Amino acid sequence: MANVLEQLVEELRRLPGVGAKSARRLAYHLVELPQDEVDRLVHTIEAAKTATKRCSICFNLSPEDPCKYCRDTERDHSTICVVESSRDVVAIERSGNYKGLYHVLEGALSPLEGIGANDIRIKELLERLRDGKVQEVILATDPDVEGEATALYIARLLQPMGIKVTRIARGVPVGGDIEYADELTLGGAVVNRREM
Repeated sequence: MANVLEQLVEELRRLPGVGAKSARRLAYHLVELPQDEVDRLVHTIEAAKTATKRCSICFNLSPEDPCKYCRDTERDHSTICVVESSRDVVAIERSGNYKGLYHVLEGALSPLEGIGANDIRIKELLERLRDGKVQEVILATDPDVEGEATALYIARLLQPMGIKVTRIARGVPVGGDIEYADELTLGGAVVNRREM
């Protein structure tokens, strides 16, 4: 049987952004914590997992359904910002420059990984646009190969619908993730988006 501490290291390595050295440091830190702190951490993780769900409208992670953005009557309901993940919603909200609605795709097109249009929430986006209330769709997918391909694919789908389609401006580093961009860069990228 494998060493339980090594199993913990391997589980922590599966987390995004955690390499082998970080996983080992975290594992040793966790097992050295007092039991009450470990119990509190485990309880918090379980509570967050249980209490969080996807919004039935925009698919953002939220404790409520619909989420606070979809329910907010003060937001601009004629604009939808399309992002890859709920982490991107948080990043854009931190910029303070966007007051419309969101649509979380839960991924990006990636033929090499077998992720096609039916594997992300494109069909649901098209459903949201059928009533004609949305005037602009902002494509805020990551500026990497998959994100650019996803943005281009969605833009082509929306062209016949007569909806203004914009892409967030450059400023977020190519190959980077939106969630790691600073507020100023991301805020400028949203404000200076361009039509596709």
